Amino acid sequence: MNTTVSTRKIAIVTGGSRGLGRNTVLSLATRGVQSIFTFRSNREEAEQVVKLVAEAGVTAMALQLDTGNVGEFRAFVDKVQTTLELWGADRFDYLVNNAGISHHAAFDQTTERELDDLYNVHFKGVFFLTQRLLPLIRDGGRIVNVSTGLTRITVPGSAPYASMKGAIEVLTRYLAKELGERRIAVNTVAPGAIATDFSGGMVRDNPEINQRVAAMTALGRAGEPDDIGPMIASLLSEDNRWINAQRIEVSGGMSI
Repeated sequence: MNTTVSTRKIAIVTGGSRGLGRNTVLSLATRGVQSIFTFRSNREEAEQVVKLVAEAGVTAMALQLDTGNVGEFRAFVDKVQTTLELWGADRFDYLVNNAGISHHAAFDQTTERELDDLYNVHFKGVFFLTQRLLPLIRDGGRIVNVSTGLTRITVPGSAPYASMKGAIEVLTRYLAKELGERRIAVNTVAPGAIATDFSGGMVRDNPEINQRVAAMTALGRAGEPDDIGPMIASLLSEDNRWINAQRIEVSGGMSI
């Protein structure tokens, strides 16, 4: 076992193998932050992120996890503890609840199974994974819950997804209050429409949708992952230590 005591900050990022989570892991690496990140199924994709982090001179660990399955959380926390020990640490500093699934259907066309899946990933999973990890997060640490601009901007077909994210925004404020005695700051980051593979890559790959988003945005374009990851990394840093219980929309000024 590695007995060297780590002096680096350590983050846990769910859904860190692709999209905004991947960009967050890489952005943290440029600041010298080690990451334990989760992936659901594509190990090759996850290992590529580990390689890119190593090229930045930092260490990352990819752990498989279905964030919508609470039954996997105990074993996951055990793996986190083992990883921390290997890195010479007993606590981690930052938690980014990013993992998510998309859904686009009208209110009257959404099935119970679809709503349950959204609930399990976007609310229940975040609630209980955070609860499980609380004993391991350092006092004075920080939590970021990723929401969506759709809690403010109403787009037909997004009610179920946006409602779950709305619940997360309320949970964020309660966590900020309840964890305040441990000096743990908790904030929400709400991205606008971003050109990733989320939702089948529709903003990235569909020119019509991309242009429609750009027309709605004050800065005149759709968002990119590089607009989000560095912002989250900055929010977790000491530069923003006094920001707490806030919903920060990162959308370039959509629908204002």
